[in-house]
Amino acid sequence: MNVKPLSDRVLILPNPAEEKTAGGLIIPDTAKEKPLAGKVIAVGPGTKEVTMEVKEGDTVLYGKYSGQEIQVDGTEYLIMRQNDILAII
Repeated sequence: MNVKPLSDRVLILPNPAEEKTAGGLIIPDTAKEKPLAGKVIAVGPGTKEVTMEVKEGDTVLYGKYSGQEIQVDGTEYLIMRQNDILAII
């Protein structure tokens, strides 16, 4: 992949949405919730004010409406600022 985030931005591959409930019911596409966790794919260099705390390979939690959805080679990614990330898990 040749996407390199600039500044304090991070490229994230969201975890797949749940397909079934714990009871075995299949969740339709219209009722699926956006995943709130994902894997960091690429990290920008940071800025003078912001040092990057996340690194490639980290699994992170982020806000429900954080980031911008982009599509690269048919795969959906999120690109967001590091301060939109809530935690590293």
